[in-house]
Amino acid sequence: MPTISLHFDPSVFAHLARATGDDTVHLTLSLGGGDEPLKAAPAPAVPRGPLADLMQADLLPAGTELNFYQRRANRRGRAVVTPEGQLIVDGHASPFPSPSKAAEAITGNVINGWTLWHLRDGRTLDDLRRELRRADKKH
Repeated sequence: MPTISLHFDPSVFAHLARATGDDTVHLTLSLGGGDEPLKAAPAPAVPRGPLADLMQADLLPAGTELNFYQRRANRRGRAVVTPEGQLIVDGHASPFPSPSKAAEAITGNVINGWTLWHLRDGRTLDDLRRELRRADKKH
C-alpha cells in the first residue's frame, strides 16, 4: 500500500479557524509533485447540464457562491458552482445536477431553483438566463 502524504497551505488552516459549526468547508485534492512526474494532467472539467450555457458564456464562473433566504419559512441555503456545472450545497455530500434539485434538497419541496438562488449582487440564475438570451439575440 502506498504512503499518502497530505500537505496543506497555512491559509487552509486559517480558513478552518474562521469557520463556524454551521459552515461546510470544501477541499479539493489533486496529484502532485512526488518522486515520479505525473504521466498526464487531468482533463479540464467541462460544464454539463442546465448551468453549462451560463458557465460557457462566462456569466457564472465555477466557484460562484449562490444563496437564498425564505423569510416565511426562516430558511437559508448556500451552494457553490462546480467546474462541471453542478451545485454543492452546504450540508450535502454529493453535488446536485440542477438549481431546482439543489433547492429541493434544502426546502424539502419541489421548487424553482432558477428564481430562488441569488448571486451576491442580487441577481437570480433566471436573471442570468435572460441576460444570455438577450446576448444571443444580438449576435
